[in-house]
Amino acid sequence: MHMSRYVESPAEMLCFSLYAADHAMGRVYRPLLEPFGLTYPQYIVLMELADQTLPLRALGAAVGLESNTLTPLLKRMQAGGLVERRRNPEDERALMVSLTDKGRALREETKSIQACVFEATGLPLAELAALRDKINQLRGNLQRSLDPKKDPAKTP
Repeated sequence: MHMSRYVESPAEMLCFSLYAADHAMGRVYRPLLEPFGLTYPQYIVLMELADQTLPLRALGAAVGLESNTLTPLLKRMQAGGLVERRRNPEDERALMVSLTDKGRALREETKSIQACVFEATGLPLAELAALRDKINQLRGNLQRSLDPKKDPAKTP
């Protein structure tokens, strides 16, 4: 696709709309997560782990964080008693991550946050799901354009 005209202002740019929406979403989440002592990335890790143990690499791919960002985040969560990190007995090089009982309890306590955010969007559930799917498609397309040989859906 070729743009037929030059975009004059950030308000007309897709990248700016996504950037501004991300910041607005962060401002909605921040006061909801603060009473639980969680940052948004920690909350996402809490939600992703649920009742499963994941290799560090798979967790990073699932939550979109590189290991240099994820490792200190997990160390803070481990210090808070929320996650456990241990070596994979089948492969000593691989680090496995799981929620502790405290982490699972906190995950349960934070379930109402999603309803609050859903309400804040002012959009019907079907529209939000369609928007999420389109954004995921956009992200995949952008990732493939950076490295066409690498399919982000198949990244470990």
